[in-house]
Formats: sequence, structure tokens, C-alpha cells
Amino acid sequence: MSNSILSYVGWTFLPNLITGWIQTIYYSITIRAGDPKPQPGTPRYIKHRQRIHIAVIVVYLLYTIYEADYWVRQEGNFYQDLDLPVDVDEKKIKARFRRLAAIYHPDKAVNPEEHAHAEIYFVKLKSAQDTLTDATKRFAYERFGPDVLKWQHVSSIRDYILVGLQTVAPMYGGSIAFMILLSLFGYLQWGRYWRYLIFACLALVEYHTLTRPYWSPILTKVLNPLFKNLTSHPPILPFQFLALAHKATFTFFIALGQLSPLFAPQERPTSASGPAFDEQHLQRLEQLAQNTEIETQRLLALEMAPLVGDEVGQNDMKGRVREWLVQNTIRADPEVRDAMGRAMAKRRAGAPAGARPIAT
Repeated sequence: MSNSILSYVGWTFLPNLITGWIQTIYYSITIRAGDPKPQPGTPRYIKHRQRIHIAVIVVYLLYTIYEADYWVRQEGNFYQDLDLPVDVDEKKIKARFRRLAAIYHPDKAVNPEEHAHAEIYFVKLKSAQDTLTDATKRFAYERFGPDVLKWQHVSSIRDYILVGLQTVAPMYGGSIAFMILLSLFGYLQWGRYWRYLIFACLALVEYHTLTRPYWSPILTKVLNPLFKNLTSHPPILPFQFLALAHKATFTFFIALGQLSPLFAPQERPTSASGPAFDEQHLQRLEQLAQNTEIETQRLLALEMAPLVGDEVGQNDMKGRVREWLVQNTIRADPEVRDAMGRAMAKRRAGAPAGARPIAT
């Protein structure tokens, strides 16, 4: 449990920390001394950081799964304790236990310390032998792990399945409730469909693995044959497979949450804020236009102050302003200039020969 907690805590800061280190090292290697490096906030810097961050998250995801598998192998199982294959029969289990008991029996220890260790190991071997030689307990152990040894008032396969499902149900119920709650508060929006789909697939695979009298084909036809033919990894039992599946799924959800800001499309402020933001923005623009008009009138009044009482001067000033507006605003418009050009061309089309062109 402590290793799982440390692994989840590591997701909160390690990817960002390692991304910064790798980006610094990358720039020190690829950029010559004296050349400018991309600065934070620039498009090139952001692009490099996104790519490095994605690679770091994927590598850390794979490492987390490998770490979970390592601890599963360290804990072992009853088949490994007896050094037997997973398809061994009851006769070979008893014969193997008698051979190991003759070697590791506590009475063969020569001092109290060795006797204590030998007694613990012998009890472990005895539990493995008793569990694997009982068909019902063997069924339950392979699917629910060593916790079945602590269950009380269970005697049949049906009892073990019901108790096992009761221990699994709170995990799924709590996880679904937590995911829905986060969705209601606006989190887990990116990749939400895939989260629910993967979680549903996990629940279906676990239910099939726990309730069927045979092992899941994922184990018998895919994982264990690969381990046997390509690696020295020992075969994994159904309860070990489910533990790895839980770890991989929830770790993938964490990685997906960190990848979502890198892949989610950037929304425009107007679409993100809705009609309320549009109305507020229009009101601000209207207020700005009114303030600009008032300021323009005030400046115009200041400019016309020397001409107060001079009606001729005021009319002359207004005429000049009108001419300036026509010359610099109306005639400068591309559509107006195009219309004037077409009109002049039509007039020149019916002019007599030798007529001079009209200056524009």
C-alpha cells in the first residue's frame, strides 16, 4: 500500500520536474554556446516542452506498471513457494510438500533464531499445501489471493464468489461516484468517453475472471505464453492479473489527466464564457464609444474656441473639415475609388476624338 501511495504522489510533481530537467539538458546539447535559447512562453519553447512532457508521462506510466509487476513478483504465490507449475495436480503438490517439509522442518534448526524463521516458512508451506489440495480453496485463492484464508463462514465456491464480489463492489461504486462528481464540477472533460469505456471493460474482465471455473483467455492464451516464451517472468495468477489491471487502469487515468491539457483544443473566450460574456463585452464597447464621442466633441469645441462669434471663419473651418473627410475618408475607400474609375471610363467612352483626358 505504501508503494502505491508513493507512486500516486509521484505523479503530482515528478513529470513536470523531469520535463524541466530534460528540456534544460536538451537545450544545452543542441544549442551552441552563445546562441539564444528559446524563452519560456515563446511558441518554440512551448512546443518543445509539450513534446518532452508527453514522452515523460508515457515513460513514467510504463515504469509505474513495471513497478507494480515487480512488487507482485516479490510477493509471490503458493505455486512459487512450492516451486510447482500452475497446472500441477494434487498428488504432485503433496509429494512436493513432503520433500520440502523434510528439509525445512523447524525441528532441524540448530538455534532459536533459525528455529523461528524455519517455523514461519514451514507454516507458509503448510498453508500453500492445504489451500492447493482443496479444490474449493484453490479456486478462491487463484481469483482472490491470500485474503481468502481470512474469510469466515465460507465453504463453497458460490460463497467465496459472493464474498469476493462484495469486497470488490465498493471499489467500483466509489470510483464511479468520484468520476461523476468530478465531471459535474467540470473536470475530466477531455477523454471522458474513454475513461468510462475502459472502466467498464475493467469491470467486465474482472467479473468474468472471478466467476468462471476456468482462467481468463487473456492469461492462458496471451500473457502467460508470452512470459514463458520470451522472458523469465513466472506465470501470473488471476488475482495477480487483476491487481496489475487495477494499477494500470488508475495510473492510465492519472496520465490521461496530465495529458489532457496538452491535447485539449484551446477554446475561444467568447465560446467558453457564453452569452453573459458577449453582453458584458458589448456594454463595455458601447460605453467606450460614448466616452470617445464625448472626448471628440470636447476637443472640437476647444479647436473652435478662437472662432467664436466669427460666422465666416466657422463656415470656412467646417468646409475645410468636410473637404478633408471627403478626400481622406470617402475617396480613400477602395469601393468608392473603383466606382469612380468605372464612371470615368464610361464618360470617356463617348468623348470626341482628340479630347484631353480628365485629370483625377
